[in-house]
Amino acid sequence: MKLWITTALALGLASAAAAQNDCAAGKTITDGTLTVATGNPAYYPWVMDDNPESKAGFEAAVAYAVANEMGFADEQVTWVRTSFDQSIQPGAKDFDINLQQFSITEDREKMVDFSDPYYSSAMAVLTTQKVVDAGATATADSLKTLIWGADANTTAVPMLGALIQPDKDPMLYGDNADVTAALQAGQIDAALFDLPTALYLSGVVVEGGTLLGQFPAERTDNPDQFGILMEEDSALKPCVNAALAALKDSGKLAAIEAEWLQEATSVPMIE
Repeated sequence: MKLWITTALALGLASAAAAQNDCAAGKTITDGTLTVATGNPAYYPWVMDDNPESKAGFEAAVAYAVANEMGFADEQVTWVRTSFDQSIQPGAKDFDINLQQFSITEDREKMVDFSDPYYSSAMAVLTTQKVVDAGATATADSLKTLIWGADANTTAVPMLGALIQPDKDPMLYGDNADVTAALQAGQIDAALFDLPTALYLSGVVVEGGTLLGQFPAERTDNPDQFGILMEEDSALKPCVNAALAALKDSGKLAAIEAEWLQEATSVPMIE
């Protein structure tokens, strides 16, 4: 009986793999190969050490997981480099799929195709180590007491009211550059940004910058959503969407996100 069950399971898996291979057959630039694009360079935590072949980093891991679901072995994945601006322009592409933190927008969808979302961006609290050393923590009570800054022209202001409800009205600025300058000067304690932007600002722009915590994406009304970019009218799109759906249903996509965007970045979740 055990042998029969094992054999049946193996046949079932083989049939599923065959179906996935059939979906992508003849739809890639190079037959039997999935060509994946990333940035030049590609940054942490999306790709670790600018080495997507290592499968380390959120988008590198997602790319291999999608490829595997579509029936491609790891060695059948080839990487190329593209700029962000070049990728979103209309026309023929030198890649099958591209993961580079592309937000899905109506304007972009007029020029390229996007998969279903593979990531909904959380909102993160950008602050400085000085504020953390003074006692700020990733708790609702602590966040209320901070002096907040926000770009008056963005959704950050209503988000502050919905997510944090600070004791004092936030200080409003003309743009995000002014917000980060105020944070650097110690005029404010913290500001809200989407997690990818906050990671960049804390690592590159704000000296002594750090992330105090992140809110679950579902607590935001309209979270920024990233999609896998493809050439317009790509025949591969249904295959990519089917692969993403399988990864979501199995919980693997959530596990990849937890590993690379929560554990690897050490940004705690604010409940």
